[in-house]
Amino acid sequence: MSVELDTVDGTGQIEAVLYGLARCDATRKARNWLVRFGVPHRFIDYRAQRIAPETLRAWAAVVGWDGLINRHSATWRELLPARKNPASEPEYLLLIREHPTLVKRPVLVVGAQPTFGFSDRLYESLLGGVRRA
Repeated sequence: MSVELDTVDGTGQIEAVLYGLARCDATRKARNWLVRFGVPHRFIDYRAQRIAPETLRAWAAVVGWDGLINRHSATWRELLPARKNPASEPEYLLLIREHPTLVKRPVLVVGAQPTFGFSDRLYESLLGGVRRA
């Protein structure tokens, strides 16, 4: 089964980038969903290829710095209490640079819009222009 995505210019081409960790179950589910429905995308494992500060700032503008942090992760639980309350953008950037696994995952960016997490419904609603071929 393959899909074609409707775009403003009608070309069917989009820029989709999936950020996550290769070993993360949610990221694997998201990658499998995109492949199953033939959604063209690039995958970036942000443990191997760190996320640029500009990208993190753009994501934080959408969900806030607290919205970027996965507070349910083992990495978060292992942090010293003093590190769990960043008070400024530079502190969040430093924390994420030191512990990239703290970023919620997966992050699917279509165009310039980031979406955090994965579920079939979320991706179906996000990629509503998907037409099964």
